[in-house]
Amino acid sequence: MLKAVIVPTAGALLLLAAMVGAVLHFATEGSDAVAAQRQARLVEVAMLTAVTGVRKDQEASTYWDDAVRRVHEVPLDLPWIDQNLGIWFHSYYKHDETYVLDARERPVYAMRNGRRADPRQFSGIAPGAQPLVAQLRAKLRRGDLAAASSVEQTPGASTMAMVRGRPAIVSVKPILSETGEITQRPGSEHLHLSVRYLDGNFLTDLAADYGVEAPRFVTMPSARAAIPLWSAEHRLIGYIEWQAFRPGHVVKRHMAIVLLTALGLIGAVLAWLLNRNLRARLELETSRAQAQHLAFHDALTGLPNRALFNDRTDHALARTRRGEEATLLLLDLDRFKHVNDTFGHQAGDELIREFGSRLTALVREVDTIARLGGDEFAILLPQLTDKDAIDGLCQRILSAVHAPFEVLGNQAFVGVSIGVVQAPAEGTDRVDLMRKADIALYKAKAEGRDCYRHFDLSMDATVKLRGTVEEDLRSALATGEGLALHYQPLVGTDGKMVGVEALLRWVHPEQGLLPPAQVIPIAEETGLIIPLGEWVLRESCAAAKRWPDLFVALNLSPVQFRTTGFAERVLEIIRETGVRPEQLELEVTEGVLIDDDELVRAGLAQLRAAGLRIALDDFGTGYSSLSYLRKFEVDKIKIDRSFVQHLGHTVDSAAIIHAVVTLGHAMGLTVTAEGVETGDQQRFLKLAGCNQMQGYLFSRPVPAGQITALVAQRCALRAA
Repeated sequence: MLKAVIVPTAGALLLLAAMVGAVLHFATEGSDAVAAQRQARLVEVAMLTAVTGVRKDQEASTYWDDAVRRVHEVPLDLPWIDQNLGIWFHSYYKHDETYVLDARERPVYAMRNGRRADPRQFSGIAPGAQPLVAQLRAKLRRGDLAAASSVEQTPGASTMAMVRGRPAIVSVKPILSETGEITQRPGSEHLHLSVRYLDGNFLTDLAADYGVEAPRFVTMPSARAAIPLWSAEHRLIGYIEWQAFRPGHVVKRHMAIVLLTALGLIGAVLAWLLNRNLRARLELETSRAQAQHLAFHDALTGLPNRALFNDRTDHALARTRRGEEATLLLLDLDRFKHVNDTFGHQAGDELIREFGSRLTALVREVDTIARLGGDEFAILLPQLTDKDAIDGLCQRILSAVHAPFEVLGNQAFVGVSIGVVQAPAEGTDRVDLMRKADIALYKAKAEGRDCYRHFDLSMDATVKLRGTVEEDLRSALATGEGLALHYQPLVGTDGKMVGVEALLRWVHPEQGLLPPAQVIPIAEETGLIIPLGEWVLRESCAAAKRWPDLFVALNLSPVQFRTTGFAERVLEIIRETGVRPEQLELEVTEGVLIDDDELVRAGLAQLRAAGLRIALDDFGTGYSSLSYLRKFEVDKIKIDRSFVQHLGHTVDSAAIIHAVVTLGHAMGLTVTAEGVETGDQQRFLKLAGCNQMQGYLFSRPVPAGQITALVAQRCALRAA
């Protein structure tokens, strides 16, 4: 009877133990497999992060105006290079070797293991580095400065390779101007090359940062966990292997002891194992959810990113087919670069986070705020197209941004420009709506920034017209068709003509006569102002030769003055045309002087020394600083027409004109008044002491032939 009970019971217990053992085995093996997969993915991410990290490390010093200047110095300031491009990378980022290559790929600086080295040691890494250098140099020669990745600002190339018989990350970056003020011929940039070996302290960091046990580099994998390392050319470098974390194995070892000592606890152990397995699955699901969140959210602010914003916008636009409406806002911070330059990128990141928080506090739960990149944000407002409500939100956003931002113990002040577009009124295609919102944003920036503008069809037409005008202006410059100069006389106090001002006229083949106020901004933005300015200068020189007793004044764009070699080019054209420099008068605006640009100052001095006269146009409408007049040494100031037109209507206009004339004469300058249209204005200006006058009272701008006729008449000009 007992045997009959014990044997079946023992058999049942053994069967139960076998079943428990089988369940335990498969559960722990599955746990080990999940852990191994997760750890392998973690190590793969760590290696990719390390490669990108070396490039990001380099940008700390290679994307910097000072670095561009220093690497071109002869001789090199080696202590400075040590502290910024060499030894510092070893002490701060743990780079093992760094090199600086000139435009011909010759090493001019080397650092190895934290010490300055002979640049010729570059030959030891050249086989692994030259393909990267050639790849990057080819990209630079094409003028392609696109960032190597979304987290970088400049191009670059990197790979994993065998260097001096050791595995290493090799990365090369161009040394570029951050501000854009230093121009380098594409492909002539110095390069910065960094090497970090993977079999040194990198493995220590990998173990500490990612919890990887006993990592090491091998050329052939063993029984331990491992991932392959591939170069950019898809060549196998070797393997990173480590002692795999096997939670299931640990559990199984301990449970075996428990099973041998107390089969009665098998049920509890099974429950524990099932619970552990459930937790592992929950952790895996949590990890997947986190990865999903990171894929659709901005890492800095936690806001939706462009991908999620596009998805939600597409859904909202799909609902517009059922009669719903939506509004898109595109926002761009004003003066954000100034904060970055003044307080550093960390301060800029803090400001971006705070700006995102302020926006979140202003919108509804159904609205979507997204950071599209940099300082650009977007807001989706489903089921909201009421103009008053939208205007109210935009005003609240502007007010919220006006409050100072506390960043790193400092107060930063920025503004925001906003473009507004509505669906379906302006369309239902997301790409087209974003384009229109960007046009409205551009309009807000063009009209002073720190404001909002609703898109309307005239804006789209204006953008398209600008494109057409740009293309046709290029054609006109190539053929000269439609371009002409008209000349408006300047007269002395006796009414006789002493000079003329050259004014551009362009008869567009479709739009007709376009005013300079429409043509010049487009020329400045597209770079056409340089050839257009040279055309105006050559025509003015030719006119001056025909009228040897007159001077010819022509307006210069600030863009022209800030172009390297501008003064030399002006003098070269004067020599080619044979005109006397004393016959030319160059008019500049106060904005050119306010920037206090050394290039502008040197150019003005060079032109004056050659005999040309410099006139300050529209005096009194800007800053009108006495210090600028002294520093830049102009020959003439021109009183803006707005003061002349108000003579007899406002008391302050007369007082301002008297003050400007007194100031000009005290400094030995010629004073010219623009916009003279009545005899009363002429008489007042003459009594006030103006040396020259210009305006419709004497003549409108006319073709060169009419000026020739006036010169032949040799009579005083008066109103027609």
